[in-house]
Amino acid sequence: MDMYSIDHITLEVADSAAATRFYVDALGLDPETSGVTVRTSDTPTSGFRGFALSLITAQPADVDALVQAATDAGATILKAPTKSFWGYGAAFTAPDGTVWQVASESKKNTGPASKKVTDVVLLLGVDDVKATKQFYVDRGLEVGKAFGGKYVEFAAPEGTVKLALYGRRAIGKQVGVTPEGSGSHRIAVASGAGDFTDPDGYAWEAA
Repeated sequence: MDMYSIDHITLEVADSAAATRFYVDALGLDPETSGVTVRTSDTPTSGFRGFALSLITAQPADVDALVQAATDAGATILKAPTKSFWGYGAAFTAPDGTVWQVASESKKNTGPASKKVTDVVLLLGVDDVKATKQFYVDRGLEVGKAFGGKYVEFAAPEGTVKLALYGRRAIGKQVGVTPEGSGSHRIAVASGAGDFTDPDGYAWEAA
């Protein structure tokens, strides 16, 4: 598998069995098909881990359904579902400490509510968006969309986890957390490019 396609991401958690139950039962993220897996780790981490995972849905009702299921399963709301200029969304912290965003570009419902996820996006908070963008472009990623030095989203095959870059403070503000944090990011990204670490300390490993 080429670098431009993420095979899967692995969240490092204290209790992998409990985390798997949460992601499967509450969010419908099957580790075999969603691109989101977990493994046990006790690597020290404190505060914001620097990234968020975003679940994209077709309509606001689906955002509400996922957020309700997450809170029923023990998640903590960071930002309640609300409309914004770009659409409708919310943010929460999973019981394992991972920060999640659920969003829809649509502000109107077009059908019954469901928990269907159309895309999963890994939002990496970085110190220098332009520099980190170039780092990944040099390794074979193709930019899908970019907004100056504020946001970059890389192209990805349908059905795979997408990669996007945001300023660390900007992503913290977006999901409702302070940007400070230390220790492990508690995430690994698997692709065909092998093992390396990017400029902001995010670890990639062989798929």
